[in-house]
Amino acid sequence: MIENDTIISVENLKTYFYTNERCNKAVNGVSFKIRKGRTLCLVGESGCGKTVTATSIMRLLPRLSRIEEGEITYYKKDEEIRIDQLEKNGKKMRSLRGEDIAMIFQDPMTALNPVYTVGYQIMENLIYHTALSKQERKKKAIKLLDNMGIPLPEQRVDEYIHQYSGGMRQRAMISMAMACNPKVLIADEPTTALDVTIQAQIFDLMNDLKVDYDTAIMMITHDMGVVAELADDVAVMYMGNIVESGTVEDVLKTPAHPYTKALLQSIPVLGKGKKQNLEPIRGTTPDPYNRPEGCQFHPRCDYMTEKCYQDPERTKVKGEHFVNCWHYEKVLEDE
Repeated sequence: MIENDTIISVENLKTYFYTNERCNKAVNGVSFKIRKGRTLCLVGESGCGKTVTATSIMRLLPRLSRIEEGEITYYKKDEEIRIDQLEKNGKKMRSLRGEDIAMIFQDPMTALNPVYTVGYQIMENLIYHTALSKQERKKKAIKLLDNMGIPLPEQRVDEYIHQYSGGMRQRAMISMAMACNPKVLIADEPTTALDVTIQAQIFDLMNDLKVDYDTAIMMITHDMGVVAELADDVAVMYMGNIVESGTVEDVLKTPAHPYTKALLQSIPVLGKGKKQNLEPIRGTTPDPYNRPEGCQFHPRCDYMTEKCYQDPERTKVKGEHFVNCWHYEKVLEDE
């Protein structure tokens, strides 16, 4: 049953990478919904499958990978579009990218083309998806750069990416993604290279997009401060699986999975000073080609028992709060 506010639903998504006759199950049975006017934050350590999930939705996976199973459905007005069944460089998918679903990439140096001006790359989106004239497109590109806090936008619009600083490149890429006011904005750590004042400015702009256009946002981040500030819903990923999901209040205030709890305990709290005891998660992430049986987190988990050698079932904690853990009740008791 799909709620009226769901704009993208992902069901049992499995995206595998094939290298040297080995298979890395980078995303292994992920399910979630992105809803209109809400921000879903995808949280987890590096390498857990967050970016692969995003590039699966955008159909921008590299050559040695493919979607093995699952459904990605985009709900456009009265139409249901199965993104996973579209040709990745076909006309339909290209019409969705940029106008309906846009993505802010983590590394602007690989996402932006060094041989074209920044203004041209922003305007290219407007050429394909709007009926604006050449002058109107340039005016819109200048306004987008100005909104991002780039100084002298009238001059910068005709410059190349090597003439921009790292933070300005990131802002230029965000301008590209926001050019057509997309229905869904996927942001892969959009403020990694930026100082805190520009971060706040960009989060305000994304929030305005959400409020003014009912845009759905899926944000990938490591920063729990960003999650607490911006998220409506949270999905915690580990080794290609979503181990816990729910509203931001449920997941941050009453974490039911040992991994979520460990993530929160490893964050410094402002105001507690140098003497606060930070607890890093013990051990290391398993080799993706040699995964543990059952629950992927059990080699690093304090609650591990024999039962953890079996895959845990998705269990409802309360309301929209779900967890994949055999011992979630004990985790909740230990709060």
